[in-house]
Parts: sequence; C-alpha cells; structure tokens
Amino acid sequence: MNKNIYKAHFALLGANVIYGANHLIAKGVMPEKIGPSAFVFLRILGAGILFWFIKSFTKETIEKKDFPKLILGGLLGVATNQLLFFHGLNLTSPIDASIIITAVPVMVLIFGSFILKEKITSLKLLGIIIGAIGAILLIWYGKKAGGNSSLLGNLFVFINACSYALYLVLIKPLMKKYNAITVISWVFLFGFLFMFPIGINDLLTTNFSAFTLNTYLTVAFVVIGTTFLAYLFNIYALNYVSPSVNGSYIYLQPAITFIMVSIYAYALGHNQYAQDISFVKIFSCILVIIGVSLVSKSPSKN
Repeated sequence: MNKNIYKAHFALLGANVIYGANHLIAKGVMPEKIGPSAFVFLRILGAGILFWFIKSFTKETIEKKDFPKLILGGLLGVATNQLLFFHGLNLTSPIDASIIITAVPVMVLIFGSFILKEKITSLKLLGIIIGAIGAILLIWYGKKAGGNSSLLGNLFVFINACSYALYLVLIKPLMKKYNAITVISWVFLFGFLFMFPIGINDLLTTNFSAFTLNTYLTVAFVVIGTTFLAYLFNIYALNYVSPSVNGSYIYLQPAITFIMVSIYAYALGHNQYAQDISFVKIFSCILVIIGVSLVSKSPSKN
C-alpha cells in the first residue's frame, strides 16, 4: 500500500476509536441533561460551522447536476443517521448500539455491489464473517453492559446503520470529483436543513442552566470529535479506499466500547459493569479486529 492508503486506514482507525468512545460518553448525558434531538441539532450545527469555515478558504463550486446526490447525502448521512442513532442510543445500551452498528459493512457490500458494481471478494467475505461472529458473541454476553436493551432502540440503530451504509456508497463518486471539504460542507448544510424542524423545539426547551462542566465537555466531544473530526476522517479515507473497506472499520466499535466500559468499571470504580466483563468478550473483540484486518487487506478498486 502507498502512503495515502496507509493514511486512509489510520484515519478510519481514528474515526472509529472516536465513535466507539462516543457510545458511552454521549449516553452519559441523555436524556437527563439534553434530549437526543437537541443533542443532534447542536452536533450538526457546530460541526457544520467548522466545515464551512474550512471551506471558505477554497474556491471550488458544485455542478447543478450533483446537488441531488448531496441533498440525499445530507438526508441519509447526517440527519437520518444521527437522529436515529442518538434516539436509539438514548433507549438502549452502549454495547448493544456498538454491536448493531456492525451491520454497516454488510449493507455497504450489498449497496456497493448494486450501485457501484463493486466486487465482493472471498477475503472480504471471510473478514465480514469472522467479524460478525465476534459481534454475535458480544450480543449474547454484553447485552446488560451499560444499560438495558431496548427493541425499539436497537431497531433505530439498525436503520441508522443502513442509512449510513447507503450514504457511504452514494457519496463515493462525488469524492472522486470534488475536494472532501467541499462535499462534506454541503452534506452538512442539507443535513441541517432536514434536522432544523425536528430538533429546534427540543433545543429551545433544553434547560441549559442545569448543564455541568461534564455536560459541556461531552457536548464538545460529540461536536468536535464524533462529528467534525470523525466525518472528516471518513470522507478523507473515501478518496483512497472503497466504501466497503471504510464500512468494515465499524467492526472495531464494539471492541472500543467494550474497552471503555472496562475502564469505566475497573479504573473508575463503577462495579456494576465489572460483572459483564469476561474472557469470551475479550475473545470477541479480538475476532472483530481480525475481521477488519482481512477486509482492509482485500484488494478493491476505487
């Protein structure tokens, strides 16, 4: 692999470490301090401003024929994706959410094979199967970690995974044509327009006077880390790797979330999490990492 490919994989690793941590961090302030719709409103608004600030230094323009794809990208990859994930996370446990999100690589392969005619190689398939085995083991042994499972919450997260997978596939052709910042700035602008009528009321009724320092730090992490940096890392990586390779890194999220829960249980003394940590879970995390490695090594065309 050349240097750009290595950088792309490093960016994907960074994005999914952030996402994995987000499952536990964001869960800690919902819904007591802020509702999921208001949280997503701040998330899209804050990151969107950062993206457009960077874009202001470029002169690139978008052709009219490409706006429908950007609008659809804003709907699927920003508004629907973030709303359903945060509402799902609000209802279910962090580990459940991180496990269900591993449906993304499978959906990316399905969408990619139909839309981009991307070949499903045997090595990619093997990696997905191994990663899926690890995720399934985590489902059975991690359901109670970090909160109670919720059928509706899990369904929201699954639909979010499908929405994000379709976004990755649809946005890929635009990444070959335009600068990453140009694409993501427009996607967030349209995503915000879809989000505005849904989240504005929740935002206006949020009791900001009840926010603590921890609440503000959590919001800052979600806006700057989970949204701005993670989306930037993902969109950068799409310049050099296929959507299916990008999606395969989501298999790391259960492992990262599991590690975060372990730290929360042992290092910070929250003993209610300690009983949910076992050898089987550690073994499951190793499997998902192996799955990512196999899929990322599989040759694919951009």
